[in-house]
Amino acid sequence: MTSAGVLTDSFGRIRELVHRALDGITSDALTARLDREANSIGWLIWHLTRIQDDHIAGVAGTEQVWTASGWADRFGLPFDEADTGYGHTADQVAAVTAGSELLRGYYDAVHAATLGFLAPLTDADLDRVVDTRWDPPVTLGVRLVSVIVDDIEHAGQAAFIRGIVERR
Repeated sequence: MTSAGVLTDSFGRIRELVHRALDGITSDALTARLDREANSIGWLIWHLTRIQDDHIAGVAGTEQVWTASGWADRFGLPFDEADTGYGHTADQVAAVTAGSELLRGYYDAVHAATLGFLAPLTDADLDRVVDTRWDPPVTLGVRLVSVIVDDIEHAGQAAFIRGIVERR
């Protein structure tokens, strides 16, 4: 298996986790929060998708799916179009009330863009420096692993919250 194949498989597994978190979920469960400061499932899926979209577009040198394909308008959130959810307050988390089909549609569009970016990658591409603000500078391989880890963490949080909410 190539490095691109390993990355593609990893992002495919994230897609499975996202779909499992959204399949058959009620609107109430999607926006439920374990306490006033906690994130909701809907916010977690939106946020992990925004981060993936932002970071993949950044390394690909393309416009984000969020704006290029009109997802920002469909969601109609009271945030700047560049907002990814990083550092959101409890009130901002509460503002993300999108339904599961909208969340799934946006995630799947970002997933497709991600796979399109990964397909032609070679092992040598992974050593390309994509961010010099860090010491050591961040390579493409490190950035992609960072996105994978972040996505898995948030998808796991969504699954955990769903398990609690559905047993209440």
